[in-house]
Amino acid sequence: MALTIESFAQTDIGLKRKINQDAYLKDDGLGLYVVADGMGGHKGGEVASRLCVETVRDYLLDHPTENARGVLDHGINKSCEAIFRTSRESDELAGMGTTVVAIYFQDGQVHIGQVGDSRVYLMNTDGIWQVTEDHSLLNEEIRAGRIAANQVAAYQFKNVITRSVGYESQVNVDIYHRRVKVDDTFLLCTDGLSGLVNIKEMWEHVYQDGMANGLQNLVRLANSRGGDDNITAVVCRVTGL
Repeated sequence: MALTIESFAQTDIGLKRKINQDAYLKDDGLGLYVVADGMGGHKGGEVASRLCVETVRDYLLDHPTENARGVLDHGINKSCEAIFRTSRESDELAGMGTTVVAIYFQDGQVHIGQVGDSRVYLMNTDGIWQVTEDHSLLNEEIRAGRIAANQVAAYQFKNVITRSVGYESQVNVDIYHRRVKVDDTFLLCTDGLSGLVNIKEMWEHVYQDGMANGLQNLVRLANSRGGDDNITAVVCRVTGL
């Protein structure tokens, strides 16, 4: 990989959960970064998120010459099949699934695969933008104009997702891509962070405090506002082309 990437990661159980069902991968050598937010039972979510992250990495290792779109689509669907199959083999794991966001850098471009409501943000000196679009009931209601911005906090189904990895044997993966430039910074996170920290705060902390300190500060901020879910984030910055 010609690009030079610097990255940091942070995960935290939060204040309300008994176990951390999030999983993440950051591999500067492969140019691959993945965040998954598991769901299902006492152990199911933890197993699903770990299976997802590991399977996407293993798919890339087994197919190093495949184009980035194929790596993300096939890798995530390979994990979807594995989670679905495993959930049917164990009553304890029945119904488990996970969200996923994955970034893969290839040939001077960034490629992003997403299922669920975990997010990817792009930051640089000009500002910050949410790249992905949530697969959630709340987002569908907002897009349809049935819910206004000032009604979001009170919406009782805001944690209901409409697409996940492992619910069925295959899943439709949203794929985004763009050519990168030096200083482009990508934040991957679960809704334990994005649900409690706003987009302006993400940009301010990552740029003012640096990536490592910024992530730690964002996690502390989410916990100070209730920490009602696991919190996981990975930040990666293009430092050389």
